[in-house]
Amino acid sequence: MRIRYKKWARPELEASKFYIDEPELLKGKWKSKFKNSKQPLHLELGCGKGQFISKLAVENLDINYIAIDLVDAMLGLAKRNIESEYKENNIEPENVLITRFDIERINLILDKQDEIERIYINFCNPWPKGKHRKKRLTHSKQLEKYKQFLKSGGEIYFKTDDDGLFESSLIYFEDSGFQIIAKTYDLHNEPIFEKNIETEHEKMFSEQGINIKALIAKLK
Repeated sequence: MRIRYKKWARPELEASKFYIDEPELLKGKWKSKFKNSKQPLHLELGCGKGQFISKLAVENLDINYIAIDLVDAMLGLAKRNIESEYKENNIEPENVLITRFDIERINLILDKQDEIERIYINFCNPWPKGKHRKKRLTHSKQLEKYKQFLKSGGEIYFKTDDDGLFESSLIYFEDSGFQIIAKTYDLHNEPIFEKNIETEHEKMFSEQGINIKALIAKLK
């Protein structure tokens, strides 16, 4: 998604207590940045405006979260959405961190010592052209990178509106040593998650009559 430049985003992020400006320095040490370092650590790749992570984190205070995006403007909006959700619940955002980084190079900021137990990938770019498919966040090339920091038995929760991406992703996961433990071609009528938090894109696609595809993949 393209978004207009927001001049306020960078200053607000730099002033935020839950924004990490140099994530490379925390490789293998992310848990130390949370108030309760013993809690499970989950990760969202491509958090966008933060509607998903803000609701997920505030509803699960016993889990720590990292949310990553590459665009300052997106992260600025995510920061504001997180602050709004936590303020509404009269609590401080102590179990969530956001950072700016290129997901294609994610192994520069995470490793096995970080013990990520779950990854969320919601409505990522489908990159339909053949020459671009290796850029997909669910491509085997990326999955091999995630395996370097995902705990044994860790899971990936994936949602998309794109049929081609979903079908290809089923193959990517299996070829990369993941077990598909749940899948659906119509998430809203065949739920596979304990609770589904609807994203902005999800709502838009659903209103257009597009079924939401989803899966849970487990690292063997």
